[in-house]
Amino acid sequence: MAEDFYKLLGVARNATDAEIKSAYRKLALKFHPDRNPGNKEAEAKFKEVNSAYQVLSDANKRQVYDQYGEAGVNASAAGGPGGAGPFGGGGFGGFNPGAGGFSGDIFGDIFESLFAGAEGAGGGGRGRSRRGSDLKFEATIDLEEAFKGTQTTVRYERMVTCSKCHGSGAKPGTGVKRCSVCRGSGRQQFSQGLFTMSQTCSQCRGEGTIIETPCKDCDGNGRIAQKTERTIRIPPGIPDDATLRVQGAGETGGRANEPGDLFVQVHVRDHSQFHRDGDDLHYQRRVSFPEAALGATAEVPTIEGEKTTIKIPEGTQDGTTLRIREKGMVKLNGRGRGDLFVKVKVEVPRHLTPEQKGILEKFQKSLDGEPPGPGEHLKERHDSGIFKKIFGD
Repeated sequence: MAEDFYKLLGVARNATDAEIKSAYRKLALKFHPDRNPGNKEAEAKFKEVNSAYQVLSDANKRQVYDQYGEAGVNASAAGGPGGAGPFGGGGFGGFNPGAGGFSGDIFGDIFESLFAGAEGAGGGGRGRSRRGSDLKFEATIDLEEAFKGTQTTVRYERMVTCSKCHGSGAKPGTGVKRCSVCRGSGRQQFSQGLFTMSQTCSQCRGEGTIIETPCKDCDGNGRIAQKTERTIRIPPGIPDDATLRVQGAGETGGRANEPGDLFVQVHVRDHSQFHRDGDDLHYQRRVSFPEAALGATAEVPTIEGEKTTIKIPEGTQDGTTLRIREKGMVKLNGRGRGDLFVKVKVEVPRHLTPEQKGILEKFQKSLDGEPPGPGEHLKERHDSGIFKKIFGD
């Protein structure tokens, strides 16, 4: 009886995919024929380790192996009667009524091939597209940078096509052979009663080919880790939490397939003076009591770092908002700018000199005909005239 696959790889029966992969890599390097030239025992051990990994790294095969052993796996691959078959014992293990649909790999592959069009159904050596993974990073910029536009550098590590084997996964000078199970199509077909089912080939995992001598640099994966530095252009007017996409800057798929994309989410820091609302900016301008009452011209900062002026109308109320056109953010489409809204905050003096109090009392007398009585505050007598305009109702 053949040695147990789990014992062969030195892992527990409940080992994770990552643990199985790690154990396989160590043993494959140890017994690889290139490291043991002329050693028949090492060569035989390498084949055994490879066979064990081919089964335990495949979810379908592993499930069949756990139930029926190596004989069940062989029967499943052959599709013969009496064995475990593609459905793991003859039942429709992929259908889960409680979950509301098909959860297994076989039916998933069937529906995938139906909707994949010519790419999924054609020969081509691959049963499904194995596009590389997308990568996502975050960048934080200032509001001024969001106004002008800027650049940021993203440094990251990604999986790229192996330069030695050019993504084939095979050692240079050696080739790949057509998969004997799917005959290069990348798909396996099974008959179950009146139905003919199709799924990704369990032997070559949809590649259509088998690597006999793996590339040393990438261990047959066709990819290696590479540190990458990329400059991202951030356009003027970009909103907070916008996501930029750099096509093809993600990870390469298996064996020289299409790479994924890089997504950079841009955060804009809060500003100490301006509050952003879309393309508009909001600013609070403090004015004195006389400026609000008599009217004035006040300076206001802009996002460019310059100054502009705004007219404070006579009798301006506390909380009044004034608008300066096209002094807000640049619009993302490049067509114009938003506005700058200035909210007026009237400052009422907290501490007055005796002279200032006397002036205000005379002013109050001119409005009401008599000065306030002892202990009476001006705010209690603001029901008419300029005080009503300043303090409100």
